[in-house]
Amino acid sequence: MMLPQEIIRIKRNGQTLDESQIQSFVNGLVDGSFSDSQVGAMAMAIFQKGMSVDEKVTLTKAMMNSGDVLSWEGYDAPIVDKHSTGGVGDKVSFMLAAIVSACGAYVPMISGRGLGHTGGTSDKLESIAGFNVEPTIGEFKRIVKEVGVAIISQTDNLAPADKRLYGIRDVTATVESIPLITASILSKKLAAGLDTLVMDVKVGNGAMMSSLDDAKVLADSISSVANAAGVKTQAIITDMNQVLGTSAGNAIEMYETAKYLTGKQREPRLHKVVQTLACAMLVNSGLASDKPEAYLKIDKVLHSGKAAEIFERMIAALGGPKDFVENPWGSMNRAEVIMDVKASQHGYIAQMNTRDIGMSVVGLGGGRTAPKQKVDHTVGFDRILPLGVQVNSGEVIARVHAKDESSALLAAQQYNQAMTYSEEAPELSPVIY
Repeated sequence: MMLPQEIIRIKRNGQTLDESQIQSFVNGLVDGSFSDSQVGAMAMAIFQKGMSVDEKVTLTKAMMNSGDVLSWEGYDAPIVDKHSTGGVGDKVSFMLAAIVSACGAYVPMISGRGLGHTGGTSDKLESIAGFNVEPTIGEFKRIVKEVGVAIISQTDNLAPADKRLYGIRDVTATVESIPLITASILSKKLAAGLDTLVMDVKVGNGAMMSSLDDAKVLADSISSVANAAGVKTQAIITDMNQVLGTSAGNAIEMYETAKYLTGKQREPRLHKVVQTLACAMLVNSGLASDKPEAYLKIDKVLHSGKAAEIFERMIAALGGPKDFVENPWGSMNRAEVIMDVKASQHGYIAQMNTRDIGMSVVGLGGGRTAPKQKVDHTVGFDRILPLGVQVNSGEVIARVHAKDESSALLAAQQYNQAMTYSEEAPELSPVIY
């Protein structure tokens, strides 16, 4: 067995690690034979020197096999999932999982907590009274079988090597490493035993990847490694230069989800992202023969209410109410203070600093600044106007939900500072790149 410092030295010098060296590193993450400082040094060496596709595949598989790997033997339909690299107002997983499940797939979705300025799918679900994001693996599999979908939080036994590495990357400025992002995302997703994966790689000022070139590199890395590891994977690059949908915050995003599924409100950009990803999931898993058929199926399950019904059954199966979609506020708390955010000037909304809006939600208490922190599910922004809308000074451009007047005033001020106005209508980014 090689000493940790020898393995670090090989990568530090830009050489290629073999399978046994990568396996030693992953074992060291789990059994503690790599100290925190050695894990940090290794992460920095990988960050600086990169990894070949073979190294990334080996690292991903070793991390995947560091804990439980789920098997879906005896399930009579494709096992399909999607993963997003995260953004602000990104509630796509909820609609998508319900739609794709309603079209005949099994969707076992293992989701994350909020990180930095991005909201976490698990945190959003915990806005709902009684909802349990941490069922046993047995319950998780039973609900997927009976309902067709379950969205839960990462368990301690799925890719435990990633859990430790993730925590150390967060405090050693190595989060943005493409090989480490790839292995982190895919070790968890592949441990879920998927047949098909669709990656939503976000790009823009509210995404982890702010440039299209970086987003393409990440999309290529994830799809090549996942396909090499035996899971049919497609990456789609989508826009995160403004809040997705009309809300950002935990409970208010769940409320927007309910409105989307019942057809009361489908913000066009959000709807386009949901449809595009759902289409890819259906075509790649063989549940639709081509895009036109996929779009017909998506429209049908939305229009008939089948997707809404499946989502509601999943909420109930995991401890929430039986009528969530019809009565979302029956099981969620509202913020103490709801205040209008008014435009500071006349003109077109030309730009939005999306990351700052995400950080503003964190500042309100809707995210974490320390790992074990409690989240305030009631806070955030809603009724957010999109880019390209013309407004007059003093017109309402959003609403802030806060625990008290002073934090509402501060957040409203921060929201305004995140806006740029122009005299001419701005040129808008495509929703799907």
